[in-house]
Order: sequence, then C-alpha cells, then structure tokens
Amino acid sequence: MKPVVVVHGGAGRVPEEDEEERWEGCRRAALAGWRRLLQGGSALDAVEEAVAFLEDHPLFNAGRGSVLNAVGEVEMDASLMDGGRLNAGAVGAVRNLRNPIRLARRVLDDGRHILLVAEGADRFARDIGISGCSGEELITERQRMRWEAMTDSPGTVGAVAVDGAGGIAAATSTGGLLRKRPGRVGDSALIGAGTYADHLLGAASVTGHGEAIMRVVLAKTAVDLLAGDRHPQDAARLAMAVLGERGQGEGGIILVDHRGRVGHAHNAPLMSCAFMDESAGVPGLLR
Repeated sequence: MKPVVVVHGGAGRVPEEDEEERWEGCRRAALAGWRRLLQGGSALDAVEEAVAFLEDHPLFNAGRGSVLNAVGEVEMDASLMDGGRLNAGAVGAVRNLRNPIRLARRVLDDGRHILLVAEGADRFARDIGISGCSGEELITERQRMRWEAMTDSPGTVGAVAVDGAGGIAAATSTGGLLRKRPGRVGDSALIGAGTYADHLLGAASVTGHGEAIMRVVLAKTAVDLLAGDRHPQDAARLAMAVLGERGQGEGGIILVDHRGRVGHAHNAPLMSCAFMDESAGVPGLLR
C-alpha cells in the first residue's frame, strides 16, 4: 500500500497576485496531513488535518476567509468520509465556528447521524464542547471587499488520503457561493456529491459550482469510474467531462485509488493542488 495525501484549494478564476500563495498553502496543507500519518494517524485523521489547515488560512474560501452570503454573513459546509465502513459526517450552513471539518468529524464519530445543519449543528457543537467564535472573526477584509464588489473567488478546499494500512478517506469544506441565499447548502456537505470514499475503489473531493456538482453526484461518479482498475487520472478527466456536459458547470476534482495512485482534473481556469507521499522529500504540486 502506498500512503499519500492530496489536497486542493479550490477551482476558478484567481487574481494573479494570489496564485503563488495558494500553491504554497496547498503544499503546507499536504504536509500537515502527511505529518498526521507519520504520527500514526489514519487516512481520515490526515484529511481532517489537511482541511483544517486550509480552513485556518485566510486566503481560502473555507473557515476563516469564507465568502459572505447575501446578507453579509458567513455560512459554511463541510463533510468527510471513511471508505472502510462507509462512515461519514457532515455539517451544513454552520456559523460561528472556526473549523467546520472538526465538527463534521465529531458527527461521524458520534455515529447517529450523517448530516446536521444550521442551528442543529451549532447546538451539537455546543453539546460536545467545541468552542465557537463570533461571526466577525471569520470575515476577512479581502472577502468583505469582494462582497461589496460582487467579485467571486474559488470555492471549496479538500483532501483525499490513503494510509499504510489501506485506509482511505476524503474531506471537503467551503464557505460556498458569494451572496448565496441564507440557508443554502451546497455539494460540500453532501456525501456522494462533494465528498466520497470507498476502500474498494478510491476517494474523491470536488470543488466548483455546487448545483452542477449535485446534479451529477460527482464525487461518487468519479469513484465509480475507478472500477476495472482504471487509473485515477483517466477517471478524473472523465468525471470532468460529466460535470461539463451533463452538469453544465465547471470545477475540479482530486482523486486517489485504493493503490495510492493519484488523479486530478479541472475545467475551470485554475485549481491549486499538492500531494505528499513517501517518495517526495517535500510536497509536490499537481498542475
């Protein structure tokens, strides 16, 4: 088994001055996930750690740095999935929380439900002792200016990983669409759409236009395309064709199979991606 961690920082149009910092953020997130594996963590632990890193990075549309909705507030979605037993946890339209992916992990660990949203998710966070924050703490000046100018930014961050024991997992987190209606939940909270993992095949995390992604259940579609030992790079390209032709949308995907092989593709102008495995002394880029 070939352990590997792959991350993405969203797909879309990016100001030229932000490009290098986005690539570097993805490198550091991949390294954070890899270090969790080296500490004895599972693939699920690794994707949680990588995504939490990107949620804490103010340049990405997740956690602190999320885009603002129609009334100028932050609402976030996140999910993660363990491909071994098909266990999953997800939260949607959550506020006042620094790391939605941490809460999604606790939903998975609790095991009673898969998806909690809005006030129900916030109440669950309080019940289990996850500290909240003020809504203002999540709003960056960059996103406030984009809200006023109605200038969108790439949405969604994610990670996929395989560990040395054969565990496989995926995770995704986002602030969603700029000026979305309050209460809108996108693909990043939906298992099969934005996130999917199955240890028999592989794992995927998706970014892009959520409504298009939901229409074609893109993450599950991509993982299913790994059947017959298809290489993840081929499966990723086929999945993007489905998104463009059937979903009528743009975005990107990272994909890993149960052997640790990696694939990525996008039909948006840019998607920043990085990976880390045993052969790499430092995180590598996927361009």
